[in-house]
Amino acid sequence: MGIGYIGATKITYSSKSVNLLGLKIDASNESGKQEGYLYLGLAVVLFAGGIYTLTKLKK
Repeated sequence: MGIGYIGATKITYSSKSVNLLGLKIDASNESGKQEGYLYLGLAVVLFAGGIYTLTKLKK
């Protein structure tokens, strides 16, 4: 769950937007977003593996 949280925060903090005199300026860090998505994917795989392991041990 910690890895998922790290991934979500990396995605959130990788993009910023500023409103200046009615103009919206967006800046994003694409490599930071990609790293965040990798962390989220790893968290999902680890979570699924943990569920699989727990169900396998109960049998």
